[in-house]
Amino acid sequence: MSADQLKLYESSGSPNSRRVRIFLAEKGICVLRIPVDLGAKEQFSEAYIRINPRQVVPTLVLGDGTAIGEVPAIFRYLEEAYPNTPLLGTTPKDKALVTMWERRMELEGFAAVMETVRNKIPGLKGRAIAGAHDYEQIPALVERGRRRILDFYADLDARLATVPFVAGDHFSAADITALVAIDFATKALDLGIPDGNEATSQWYKKVAARAGAAS
Repeated sequence: MSADQLKLYESSGSPNSRRVRIFLAEKGICVLRIPVDLGAKEQFSEAYIRINPRQVVPTLVLGDGTAIGEVPAIFRYLEEAYPNTPLLGTTPKDKALVTMWERRMELEGFAAVMETVRNKIPGLKGRAIAGAHDYEQIPALVERGRRRILDFYADLDARLATVPFVAGDHFSAADITALVAIDFATKALDLGIPDGNEATSQWYKKVAARAGAAS
């Protein structure tokens, strides 16, 4: 499916960008991808600030020039505009459950990893919180973040022991966010799925093998 008028400003190294790339791949939507070089600080350029004043990626720009930032908002637009292969649920109950579980994967998993990385990595000194403002790192948050990630893994394993996918019976945006959080924790912090978390390990093999996961 082609969406020629859509432009996605994103970065190959951005976990949030990857969430959107997987979502697009799962739905079979092709958009124009415009790379933003975070290493070269292109997100702080005047040209990009005009697109996204918050100075983060990704940003989806529509044909009429409307810019949509924030991953859940991009998910919502794509789901409504391209309803085939739904990833945010179909019935009112399913939609509510996907929203709930995706939010939990973001807050308890993805955000915990992000907080830990941004307060730990020397290259992010003075940039402990993404966005337009500068914040100093707080070393104590690194240890707390590691505990949060381990709690996330324990809670996720308990959930996946009862259902095949995070939000229930079907693959959804909740699985995308959980997958990216785990890959981010593994790569950036060497905090992969703990030994003994069999339900999560089986789920991970299944979702990581999907074609969209390579996006």
